[in-house]
Amino acid sequence: MTAAPGPNGTGATERHWLHEFGCRISEWVSDLAAHPYAQMGLVMFCVSWFAFSLDTNLLTAALSILAITLTQMVLNRQNEREADARRRDVAMHAKVDELIIAVRRAHNEMAGIEELPEEEIARLKEEQLHMIKGEESDAERQPPGQNRREESPR
Repeated sequence: MTAAPGPNGTGATERHWLHEFGCRISEWVSDLAAHPYAQMGLVMFCVSWFAFSLDTNLLTAALSILAITLTQMVLNRQNEREADARRRDVAMHAKVDELIIAVRRAHNEMAGIEELPEEEIARLKEEQLHMIKGEESDAERQPPGQNRREESPR
């Protein structure tokens, strides 16, 4: 099933109620299974299974199904967190790009470099370091009391 755009036009997506219900159950069960008391209870259950000499094939099957189910639940929660983190990263890059463009002395070509190949980003970083070293040596040559930076009106 495909997700529809949100009603407020923000690009948010609405999910089917069954998907939302499954996510809530996954969250609850994975939180419960991660609790130390639940883990100790499972170990005690397994030990008592062997103490009462019950069929180990049934225990093996139940534990295998439980392990696969819990793994999938944890992966589902991780995917939700990664999608949320990606959204925050994109928003942060947009904010930083806006600041770069708004600052007079900033180099506007630095806005949006996160989309470039890693080698190109490293090259731009080296260029910036050389420019910074050049500005530091220029500032050392200026007479005291003079500020090299232009003050922007506020």
